[in-house]
Amino acid sequence: MSETVQLKAVPMLLPDKRQVAASFSRAADSYDGVAELQREVGAQLLADLPDWLQPRRWLDLGCGTGYFTRALAERYAQGEGLALDIAEGMLRHARAQGVRAHFLGGDAEALPLRDESLDLLFSSLALQWCGDFPQVLSEVRRVLRPGGTMAFSSLCVGTLQELRDSWQAVDGFVHVNRFRHFEEYRRACAASGLHMHQLQRRAHTLYFAELRSLTRSLKDLGAHNLNPGRPGGLTGRARIRALHAAYESFRCPEGLPATYQVVYGVLHKPCQA
Repeated sequence: MSETVQLKAVPMLLPDKRQVAASFSRAADSYDGVAELQREVGAQLLADLPDWLQPRRWLDLGCGTGYFTRALAERYAQGEGLALDIAEGMLRHARAQGVRAHFLGGDAEALPLRDESLDLLFSSLALQWCGDFPQVLSEVRRVLRPGGTMAFSSLCVGTLQELRDSWQAVDGFVHVNRFRHFEEYRRACAASGLHMHQLQRRAHTLYFAELRSLTRSLKDLGAHNLNPGRPGGLTGRARIRALHAAYESFRCPEGLPATYQVVYGVLHKPCQA
């Protein structure tokens, strides 16, 4: 189901990659302790992979702490595994886990890999930080062998909408990370030269006893507000109280909801050009 919105042809305003890398590097030690959503989404993406896949060489793109690198290494024990991330702190943490894979530093928009060198590229909740998603897909098409598969999850507009709406009631600053519209993912995939086996959006909702728990989890994940236009300095007590009051309007029996709109895609490179 596509979103019925008019999309303007303007550049995607995303955080500077150096800030993203630094933020996730700082979060390496705390990440797995609060990564409930990340584990849920990655597990779903693994389940979406075709049963017949037996890659000789695979890549975990945006591997983070290596949680799903380990799962891929166990599932495809006969293949050679690679894991890549832009955050050196995450790579240090992942290497220390003893996962059977080669760990590389690099950028999804300029993969440090040879042409047609992979059978599977897996990427869970990393590509939302890339400013040029069509360029990512171009790189994927370059490094996949004919018949190869890309499986990815990412975030789209509507993610953390409760937090966004609550801040909107307080001030006009950017407090929540921006994400692409689902339709932008669809258009990019359709134009990529890859065959779309699956592209869909699913909502995942987490619940928190209090707002402080949500904001702390975002910080521990390294996924707190990094966008251009975010306010500088400390947030005043009056605005924090106003934010708490606004967010309370979303409370339900399970607690305070934080909804993530997750894009799931499985693409195949044609066997013949």
